[in-house]
Amino acid sequence: MTRRNRIDRVTTRTGDQGETSLADGHRYRKHDARIALVGELDEANSFLGLLAAETELQRVEHLAEQLAAIQSRLFDAGAVVAIGASQSEPTQDWDQLAASLAEETTRLNEDLPSLREFILPGGGRAASTAHVARAVVRRAERTWWQACESDEALRSVPIGVYLNRLSDYLFVLARTLAKDEQLWQRQDEQRDLGLRKPKRSAWFPSAS
Repeated sequence: MTRRNRIDRVTTRTGDQGETSLADGHRYRKHDARIALVGELDEANSFLGLLAAETELQRVEHLAEQLAAIQSRLFDAGAVVAIGASQSEPTQDWDQLAASLAEETTRLNEDLPSLREFILPGGGRAASTAHVARAVVRRAERTWWQACESDEALRSVPIGVYLNRLSDYLFVLARTLAKDEQLWQRQDEQRDLGLRKPKRSAWFPSAS
């Protein structure tokens, strides 16, 4: 059977008045929680694509395949939101997917030194990209639970658990990819960098 194209036109102009459609056939304001959630899942997916590009030369076993699989699962999560949990057919075992992510997180973490303090996001382009992806996934998780407040069917799908485990995985992956790690320090423990209060300028006089 021939499958129809998913996208026939890119520019439709149907969203020019601040509304858009989901696959359930309904129109929504673009600030609706479900629309925001679809967008944040897309944003997280895009950063995972950037992470995959940044890690092409990194020697982490099966990383490219893992990231591609996660990207596909984020598309699946977006489909559940767009179609509606009560209408979509269950195609994924989200509990099992979350458990698999947790196992991989534990495996990667075994090779890392224990953390005495919080770490500052950074450590090179690949690690920094993983941290950004982690932060965006966290935001998507928060929006997931916000959308669930008005949709009991959505709450019944454990995608929120999967997103939580994914952010944990990305944190440990960022540490794995980091060239070096810089720990958070108390202000009184940091050396004096010689920063001084800027002098008043004739261009920017004092408000007083």
